[in-house]
Parts: sequence; C-alpha cells; structure tokens
Amino acid sequence: NLCYIAKLFLDHKTLYFDVDPFLFYVLCEVDERGFHPVGYYSKEKYSDVGYNLACILTFPSHQRKGYGRFLIAFSYELSKKEEKVGSPEKPMSDLGQQAYKPYWTSTIVDFMLNQSGDSKSMSIMDISKETSIMSDDIIFTLNQLGILKFVNGAYFISAERSSLEELAKKHPIKEPRVDPSKLHWTPYITDVKRDKFSIHSKKASLDEDSASS
Repeated sequence: NLCYIAKLFLDHKTLYFDVDPFLFYVLCEVDERGFHPVGYYSKEKYSDVGYNLACILTFPSHQRKGYGRFLIAFSYELSKKEEKVGSPEKPMSDLGQQAYKPYWTSTIVDFMLNQSGDSKSMSIMDISKETSIMSDDIIFTLNQLGILKFVNGAYFISAERSSLEELAKKHPIKEPRVDPSKLHWTPYITDVKRDKFSIHSKKASLDEDSASS
C-alpha cells in the first residue's frame, strides 16, 4: 500500500517487483492522538550492487521539514550498523539528486573538517569507511565542490582548512538529525568476509586515494 501511495507522487516509480525482498521504514510524527506517517523509504534485504535505499518519499503535506534528509541519514546509519558502505538505487531521479547532493556534501565536509582528528591526510576510502557513503558518490561530490584533483591516475583532495570552513557554512548539517545512540536495530547476518561492500573489505591506501588538507 505504501508503494501505491508513493506512485501517486512519484512519476518515475514502477511497481513491477514483489515487495517481499524489501524492508520498509516509516517515519511518523507523534502527538496525543497517536502516530501519523509523514514519509518512508524502502530498502532491499540484500543488494548485489550495494544499494541501501530503493525508494524514498516524504508526503507532500510534510515536505520542507527536513524529513527527506533525515530518512537519508537514517539509511546510512543502518549501513554503519551493517558495517557496510551503501548508495541509493541508480539511476537517480532529479528529485533524488536534489535530496542526496546536499546530504553528501554536508556530511563529507563535516567529516573532513571536524571528525578526521589531527590527520594531515586521508584517503577517499577513509571517508567512505567512516560515513558509509560509497566511494563513487564521494568522488562525485568532491568533484562538484571543485576540490578533487586527478593526478597521475590518482585522486587527490586539495582543500585548506579555511576553504573547508567556508564550505561548511554554505552546506551545514541541518536538523532534524539522527541520534545513533537511540538506534536499536540488528542487521541481517551475512558473511562479512565475502561481502564486497563490507567496510572490512575496504583498505585505505594513501597511494591510491590521497587527501591533504
């Protein structure tokens, strides 16, 4: 039924597949009258290509409240619980890109500025392992920001702290935020060693993906 509701507002959505392989996460507002759905997203129980979100919708009457970004952030928090990197289902719609670009930008800039410790350099894989954002999406975002250089077959992030601070002002992490300490969720058990999207299979290498700030 959620998929049928989403079809009313998403022109590109198709309903060809059985819903059994998917999990659905419904976001609700709560008041004295009970729970009121404001949006949802679906996720495959297991994705061969690393998708951590299949379809997302904030109901029109509840848009412009930050719920879409909240659901996106929630999907990545679940990926962290799974100890995997993830990405939304591709190809993305125009509305999907409008939702994801600000999230990727603010999250990556915040990590580089505030959560990387005293490190003078880091790899794209380091960012991916800590944020659970797939490396391809990180490369795309850094390219959009104009701070990614491609030299001798390797990507280099060239960003002074002052430029990162300016980017953080332009692209702040907005409310509402997901509080990971309140997230009680157990992922499906998979063979981590054989899962190519597990963070344990990602090796940070400054020779391959380098960053300096």
